[in-house]
Amino acid sequence: MPGPIVAAIDCGTNSTRLLVSEGGERTLERLMRITRLGQGVAASGRLDPEAIERTVDVLLEYRAVMDRLGVERVRMTATSAARDAANHDDFFDAADRAIGVRPELLSGDEEGALSFLGATAELETSRGPFLVVDIGGGSTEFAYGTSTCESAMSVDMGCVRMTEQFLHADPPSPDELSACLSVVELHIGDVLAAMPQVRDAATFVGLAGTVSTAAAVEIGLPVYDRDRIHHFVLSKAATEDVFRTLATEALADRIHNPGLERERADVIVGGLCVLVQIMRKLGLDECLVSEADILDGLVRSQVG
Repeated sequence: MPGPIVAAIDCGTNSTRLLVSEGGERTLERLMRITRLGQGVAASGRLDPEAIERTVDVLLEYRAVMDRLGVERVRMTATSAARDAANHDDFFDAADRAIGVRPELLSGDEEGALSFLGATAELETSRGPFLVVDIGGGSTEFAYGTSTCESAMSVDMGCVRMTEQFLHADPPSPDELSACLSVVELHIGDVLAAMPQVRDAATFVGLAGTVSTAAAVEIGLPVYDRDRIHHFVLSKAATEDVFRTLATEALADRIHNPGLERERADVIVGGLCVLVQIMRKLGLDECLVSEADILDGLVRSQVG
């Protein structure tokens, strides 16, 4: 018997995403829009009214999709940008009017645990323990465990945050890249101090746009293909190669790389600084790319 039709919406720093599922088993719709909700939050401490408007416009689009598909219940979450913003209630009020439920303001630990749930559901526990890393726009979540998430931690580094703070030249200067990589290294040091067990992980699972883009560029995908990206094994050597290529190109040239969305091209180098440093500092030879993430975790949390 088919399960309930449920939806999950993730209002992230860089993108706003929707997953509609029948019983947590059959995907009916999966959508992503770059809305850049967190634009300028790191500097101002506030959500920009235009960023709120962009995101709410997408939420209205998603509401129509959910109505068409007969969604019975929905969880909507907000993460790093909203955590950092003094005026997040302005966005929450507008989002509530658009969707009919108020966003849940997740802590970094909650975000990590839900990402772990979604990313590991299809993986055999014999491949564990897992280190699941979700590189977002404003923060990166580290989650560790085998059958369940045993520990999680969120740190303030992500593709939008690192770009806005460090990468201003086009292309980024060597000094800018060095400064960005150094700060990422400090954050990874904090993770190792709090979660030394991450060094014991047997499988490194990477989530979100930076990781899937690195895979898409490595494959050379002319258009997004979830089946080609999901569970693609991205080697450290390939990650370093994609990083070198994109970090040394001006934006006008970078956008022509197959696999790189135009809307993500301005922040991809900041995200890759995070990804390559994680692989370097934790001695990881490969990354299992997962397109199942916090959205899948949110859906599963509603169907038991």
